[in-house]
Amino acid sequence: MSDLQIAGASLAVIVILVLLRMPIAIALLGVSFGGIWLAYGYPIAAAMLKSVTFDFSTHSSLSSIPMFLLMGFVAYYARMTEQLFNFARGSFLMRLPGGLAVASIGGAAMFSAVTGSSLACAAALGRIAVPEMLRAGYQPGLATGVIAAAGTLGSLIPPSLVLLLFGIFAEVPISTLFIGAIVPGLLTAVAFSVMVVLRVWANPALAPRPGEEELAAIGKTGLRQIWPVILLIFCVFGGLFAGVFTATEAGAVGAMLAILIAAAKGSLSWTVAKRAIADTIVSSAAILIIAMSATFFASFLALTQLPAHISQVVADMQLGSVELMIAVFLLYLVLGMFLEVLGIMLLTLPVLLPLFETMDISLIWVGVLLTKYLEMGLITPPVGLNVFVIKSVVGRAVPTHVIFQGISWFVATDVLVIALLIAFPALTLWLPGFMD
Repeated sequence: MSDLQIAGASLAVIVILVLLRMPIAIALLGVSFGGIWLAYGYPIAAAMLKSVTFDFSTHSSLSSIPMFLLMGFVAYYARMTEQLFNFARGSFLMRLPGGLAVASIGGAAMFSAVTGSSLACAAALGRIAVPEMLRAGYQPGLATGVIAAAGTLGSLIPPSLVLLLFGIFAEVPISTLFIGAIVPGLLTAVAFSVMVVLRVWANPALAPRPGEEELAAIGKTGLRQIWPVILLIFCVFGGLFAGVFTATEAGAVGAMLAILIAAAKGSLSWTVAKRAIADTIVSSAAILIIAMSATFFASFLALTQLPAHISQVVADMQLGSVELMIAVFLLYLVLGMFLEVLGIMLLTLPVLLPLFETMDISLIWVGVLLTKYLEMGLITPPVGLNVFVIKSVVGRAVPTHVIFQGISWFVATDVLVIALLIAFPALTLWLPGFMD
């Protein structure tokens, strides 16, 4: 077999193994090692396994991953999430059609700024907001679908673990990626909110409007209660934007501030600290093992020249940047129905990055767009991890198919947002331009 045939067969084997529910890290690492062994012999495969994994694991930017995770888990277990939701619920948003759903989107957007995980965001808001909406008489599909969709903001609004890994893998400034994702993240939150308001305005039965007495009775959480969280967000992203510290340092600063805020509020108990640290260790280990395996897989593909071959084929097709990003969107839409988010990104980047570089496409724009594509994978059937997170919260109260029906409106809205981001790259590149 030629090198290209070995690379193509290896890709097919990896996809089959992942569909059979083998962990993505084991599939990437095992098949890549076997492919190098078959093509170049065992000594080269063993030497590459040692050198590539060691070089990756000593990358200084990796230290930001556990730090941002720790910041998010401390905020979650110290119940800052609940305060953010209560603040949004007590605001003018409640007077809008579907106000409780819109407030949930606002709470998710704010919480996304202190956690890099969509699943964590969906789980945190799901436990708080979904029961509130169901008690208020909201249609179950809307009540559950809005939280599953709003949770995806955790993948886009910085600090985003997906953007962190993309930045490390593509070797682009993580701080610039974070800044570039701010406008698309806020645009997504606004688009979701507008869609909910229009739907409920057209069909008020979806979300009964509370009376004036009920509105007055809703407990309000003022800025006095949430200003520490606002300070945390401002310090982390203000420091990044101003160039005071790097993304790696921002993670450490954010984790430290989250711990200090929780301690000052009296919510940093031994149980909170133990849970936050344990979840950080487990999540960090899983992410880093997957990323290390993907790096080895990329080195294997580079040896076989498959990415260069595909780049040449695409170059001969004379696709523009817009056509290429639409084609990648369709690819991710299909893969998102079967594979988990990090697996899709780390499986495809070794092939796609040379394409983007050959066509001189901004990797900041690409990173944000790919993150948006991956967001949709979190809410599209049959995998839709965010949907199953919400299902675990509501139990038998809401059938899974009802949640997916509620999600469909948000998927359609996401497609519109993606179309805007593709048509107008300035939406992504405007803010990073101020950092040049």
